[in-house]
Amino acid sequence: MKAVVWYGPRDVRVTERAVPVPGPHEVLLQVVYCGICGSDLHEYADGPHAIPTRAPHPASGARAPLVLGHEFCGTVAAVGDGVAADGPAAGDRVAVEPHYRCGTCPRCRAGEYNICRHFGFAGLMGDGGLAEYAVVPSYMAHRLPPDVPLEQAAFFEPASVALHALRRAGDVRSVAVVGLGPVGLLTVLLAARRGIWRIIAADVRPDRLALAGRLGATDLADARDAADPRRPDPRAGERIRRLAGAEGVDAAFEAVGSQSALDACLAATRRGGRTVLIGLAPRLAFDALALVNKEQSIVASVGYRHTYPELIRLVREDGLDLTSVVPLEAVVERGFAALLEGAGTDIKILAAPGRPRAAVFGRGAAQ
Repeated sequence: MKAVVWYGPRDVRVTERAVPVPGPHEVLLQVVYCGICGSDLHEYADGPHAIPTRAPHPASGARAPLVLGHEFCGTVAAVGDGVAADGPAAGDRVAVEPHYRCGTCPRCRAGEYNICRHFGFAGLMGDGGLAEYAVVPSYMAHRLPPDVPLEQAAFFEPASVALHALRRAGDVRSVAVVGLGPVGLLTVLLAARRGIWRIIAADVRPDRLALAGRLGATDLADARDAADPRRPDPRAGERIRRLAGAEGVDAAFEAVGSQSALDACLAATRRGGRTVLIGLAPRLAFDALALVNKEQSIVASVGYRHTYPELIRLVREDGLDLTSVVPLEAVVERGFAALLEGAGTDIKILAAPGRPRAAVFGRGAAQ
């Protein structure tokens, strides 16, 4: 089979690999679509960041070189021994929730499996879905109703990041989303679907602002500095606050991973409000005295948990499709490279492995 394999920074290759065999409690998927995530871009550009290179990941047992891609969906081709009778079966169309979990640590037992002590993702810490076939633990596979297209099921993973962040914000009526990459745009979309009455979207790219307006943002804040349009304006937070009214928004979402974005979120948030960190940054600073005096809070949001049922319902009601599709063979040039250059206005580029060559499967194989 063809697979997109990470060997090192700027060394991602479409290679031939053997079709994997599902082990106990695993399922083999024929991948139909797989999205390219910002995490994949970071690994491609200057990794490794999350990819294990020296020792195998404790949950997957894998290390580089490994198959990228954690935003995927497909059809169950075969199941391994021990998969529950009411679990995924050959022929099922499924969306993959790629969180590894041990099931036994305190956080897993509390239902907070996204912060399992062996936290990780298929496609970053183990082989993923940028391939014609992929093997995953059966708990990752969510059956799809017939009226949920696979093109939209590939959105579930990044949409789950946005949905979990919205849940972390609590019960809010007004929000600001600073940074309109895929997760920021999906946060705008899902905030609108959840009935939040004021949604202020901020970014330095006019095309992204326009897309946020089409997705449900009620107000748009151009965050560019007039002196240098490539840089964010340090006064962007005050601009957002004015759009929200004198008090500011109930919650702001930092979806960039930068100091300027955090500063804008804190300036835009009301007293007693909350800033939710979604973007990834190694180190950020804030005025602790101002935070205390305003009784604001900063919370982190990582991954997601228990989100797929709500997303399945939302897709059945209104859909989530805003994608471009490229063949697996062209994923490096038309996917990774294009996204790094900032090309296009689609929320997500999907790789389509295409129709795989015939393969022979074991027990539970689809006919």
